[in-house]
Amino acid sequence: MPFTLNIEEVREFSLSLPHVTEDFPFDQFTLVQRIGGKIFSLIPLEKGGQMNLKCDPERAIELREEYPAIIPGWHMSKTNWNTLYFESLPEALVKELITHSYTLVLNSLTKKVRAQLT
Repeated sequence: MPFTLNIEEVREFSLSLPHVTEDFPFDQFTLVQRIGGKIFSLIPLEKGGQMNLKCDPERAIELREEYPAIIPGWHMSKTNWNTLYFESLPEALVKELITHSYTLVLNSLTKKVRAQLT
């Protein structure tokens, strides 16, 4: 069931995942969330209600076909990133996609970096 997620709820969920950090490396309006120093989420605060998440390329296409609120990543690799308008998506799906992005990036980290996180 769709409902209105707000930025704080999205942030709180992301921050509940182990070892997540946040910063503003690009400007004062784009919140970046990272695991092991690598980006898994970008939230343009001035736009509200949207975020960019990394996604498996095949799944990214499926999601875009099924949900009009999921489009190719804005200012990102269209193959590996989606932009979600999360106010139009079910909470469970948004949380699943945040976790998916986080896991993809975590699994791409070197063994050494992953070991430093534990």
